[in-house]
Amino acid sequence: MDVSVDALLSMAAGRLRGRASGLVDQLVQIYHDEIPEFWEDEDLANPLLASIAEELSAVLSALEGGVGLDAVELPASAASHSRGFAQRGRPLSALLRSYRLAQNCMLKWMLEETRRLTGDVELLNAATVRLITLSFKYVDRAAEQHVAAYQQERDRWLQRRLFVVNEASMRIGTTLDIARTGQELAEVGIEHIADLVTVDLLDPVLQGQNAERTTAPVVLRRVAQQSILDGCPEATAAIQQTLTHPEESAVARALVTGQASRHHIESDHAPDRVAADPARLETLNVYRIHSELVVPLRARDTTLGVAQFFRHHTVTPFTDDDLLLAQEIAARAAVYIDNARRYTHERSIALTLQRSLLPQRLTESSAVEVAARYLPAGSHAGVGGDWYDVIPLSGGRVALVVGDVVGHGLAASATMGRLRTAVRALADVDVRPDELLTRLDDVVIRLRHEESSVTEETIATCLYAVYDPVSCQCSLASAGHVLPAFVAPDGVVAFPDLPIGPPLGLGGLPFETAEFELQEGSLLALYTDGLINAPARDIDIGLGLMRDVLSRLSSSSIEETCDTLLATLLSGRPTDDVALLLARTRVFNAGQVAAWNIPADPAAVSDARRYASEQLTAWGLDHAVFTTELVVSELVTNAIRYGRSPIQLRLIRQATLICEVSDASNTAPHLRRARMSDEGGRGLLLVAQLTERWGTRFTGSGKIIWAEQPLQEAGSLPESAIGYVLDLEALAHLDSEP
Repeated sequence: MDVSVDALLSMAAGRLRGRASGLVDQLVQIYHDEIPEFWEDEDLANPLLASIAEELSAVLSALEGGVGLDAVELPASAASHSRGFAQRGRPLSALLRSYRLAQNCMLKWMLEETRRLTGDVELLNAATVRLITLSFKYVDRAAEQHVAAYQQERDRWLQRRLFVVNEASMRIGTTLDIARTGQELAEVGIEHIADLVTVDLLDPVLQGQNAERTTAPVVLRRVAQQSILDGCPEATAAIQQTLTHPEESAVARALVTGQASRHHIESDHAPDRVAADPARLETLNVYRIHSELVVPLRARDTTLGVAQFFRHHTVTPFTDDDLLLAQEIAARAAVYIDNARRYTHERSIALTLQRSLLPQRLTESSAVEVAARYLPAGSHAGVGGDWYDVIPLSGGRVALVVGDVVGHGLAASATMGRLRTAVRALADVDVRPDELLTRLDDVVIRLRHEESSVTEETIATCLYAVYDPVSCQCSLASAGHVLPAFVAPDGVVAFPDLPIGPPLGLGGLPFETAEFELQEGSLLALYTDGLINAPARDIDIGLGLMRDVLSRLSSSSIEETCDTLLATLLSGRPTDDVALLLARTRVFNAGQVAAWNIPADPAAVSDARRYASEQLTAWGLDHAVFTTELVVSELVTNAIRYGRSPIQLRLIRQATLICEVSDASNTAPHLRRARMSDEGGRGLLLVAQLTERWGTRFTGSGKIIWAEQPLQEAGSLPESAIGYVLDLEALAHLDSEP
């Protein structure tokens, strides 16, 4: 046959074009045999085969018409499918391999057809060379276009990925609340990846603890979920519900191995972990959930839980790129959740420490009726150093204390505990409020120098008030602390203009004690600044609200007043710690107090015993006469021998019986152990054995020695005191040294 190379190729192409459908079938079979992974995603494979078939027909038509392959343009669907490969995260090599395989098949079919048309070796060789040249040139041009479309889509996807990751970094972790952080992860997930996102955490994580090594079966608690459908109807669990995952489940494997996984779910072939639960299987079928990502939440080598991403409205299944993006977002969320867990753990410890250092129950007092509240801060700053205390003092008096250590966390709570202990120790010495704050100031400065964890900025404020129910006098001093509110029995509220000293920790600056008289039934409101300060409210407004509540509830119970104050002045969780202490004053009436002036004459000791005996009989306390006479004898004798006039004996009857002897001397007696040959020195030892407490307090005009004994009906002496009484030959020898 005398034909040209172009004519031979044209005839071969024409004959192949007539069998195009059969050739496509052969190509499908070849794809199945040569590249089986190509069929993992039939949504991509089938359209791509159609595009290749269209392209094959165009190439054969060009060869048949003799116009050359330079005029053949790739079908529009080819670039579209290249972008589809990029969108699904399929490798570019798989796309190019499929095209090379199609071109090789076409070249093979063309060469076979030319051999059927002619036996001319030279013509066949020339046709082969021509066909290979045209084919490779066309393949190179087509490959460039495929790569360009693929890379363009990959670049766009990478930009989107960076955008999503950046957005996730800004939107996730806005608070130190574990559940809120999980919800933020779910919200970002449905906007950019999935149709439904669920976040399940291990219970110890929610409690701020380290999760133990994860073993199957796994029990998780749902903390967050979000769907494109209102109300998350396709979710199979509610918030705070626990879910158990068997060992073979993807969730259990993810938590144990720490590896994320991607799953394609078919309705008729649901995973065992879903099929085992009829409710989940029904949800799968109803909402046509077809694809899932299981991503463990791990941070700092700690397993926290798992996030699951589902698709049902979005037709395309998840790709490897989707899995990578979900992992990046989940990794960031896991860090924020772990931060929240650590914050919860530290806050829990600080709050436990704080509450353990505060009074577990307020001391019952005959001087005042008290109620108190403490609220930790709800902000990220954590628990602070606010505290309050009620300290019984001698003579039926009571000390009311409110303080605030600047700062938050464990350090502030620990410092608060040490200061509260110091205040109690100083209160036991019974010094004036200004002197107590001066000594407490030294304690703060010493703490700063002794503890490396206490910075130079460690400062505290404190308000110390002492109320005397006998004289109705209240004396207080403030070290940088907000002043209390005073409510008269008629409901008039006053914020007195009293001197405020510097905060504790500055050193070298004086404090001043203010004294005033309170009526019976007056209310004192001591508080920290967190009660009246608010970010969006002026302090004067806070004081005004407090005034309104205290005035309106002046006759209500102080427990109710406490709750109403907190509800009115605080909206939600406070931004700073709040300590509130309310005290309603009581007064000891004339029938509870008896006083006598005692001459500085040893003979007056017997009169003092007689005064005490007669008064106790009038009070119906005959069982306490003998013990009280012994105490009065010792204390009055000391005052006469070692003190200065004027001398006064006072008895106070409340929950206990208090005996006080005052004089104008500042020399305090001390307890010592007398030798067998000593004639004196045993008196105070006897007083200590007969009474519950005894001590000395100093006043502006001298000192008071006091002793307190319970009002039990049993009239016998304590066994520890009987021996001392039997050894005494005469009460006249009762003595002690100053």
